[in-house]
Amino acid sequence: MAVYREAKCKLCRREGGKLFLKGDKCYMEKCPFNKRPLPPGQHGAGRKKVSEYGQQLREKQKTKRIYGVQEGQFRHYYEIAERKKGITGENMLSLLERRLDNVVFRMGIGASRTQARQLVNHAHLSVNGRTVTVPSYIVKVGDVIAVKENRKNNKFFTELKGTKAPALPKWLEFDLDKLEGKILALPTREDIDSQIAEHMIVELYSK
Repeated sequence: MAVYREAKCKLCRREGGKLFLKGDKCYMEKCPFNKRPLPPGQHGAGRKKVSEYGQQLREKQKTKRIYGVQEGQFRHYYEIAERKKGITGENMLSLLERRLDNVVFRMGIGASRTQARQLVNHAHLSVNGRTVTVPSYIVKVGDVIAVKENRKNNKFFTELKGTKAPALPKWLEFDLDKLEGKILALPTREDIDSQIAEHMIVELYSK
């Protein structure tokens, strides 16, 4: 699987907006996007008007980068969403939101989706009492996500308890003292704060 190893801030500049890939740094004045919100490269400032196809492609790329998934995975989510009842674009975003790494990020356990993915990969978390090390695991209503008992004394998690509880979307709950959360409902479009025009992605894949 391809792994992006360059500066993540370049991705924000390429997509023309903050993707919040670096956690707290994205909210600081020193964020590189604040200093230079132009596409990377010597010709970044002089790029021409983007075609309709180009806009759809950029929207897909932006969404992939926000959630940290590769093309094959992303296409798979679209195909599942297309088969489900309801609006395809909203179904696809709901699936992306229900990825375990995203849920860990939304609960505030990880400062970014990248960090949340690392926590899952390193077996720090359990779902319904079972260790899950697959970041793409899709959670269901009623699932309990928790930091494993033998990891709670880890310095990272003890420091986490001393931080301010994050604002949670209404489909999640999280107890900072217990380091345990629960899926209360499936996420709806209004629960997703990312600036994504999902209809453009559906149009791109429908061609």
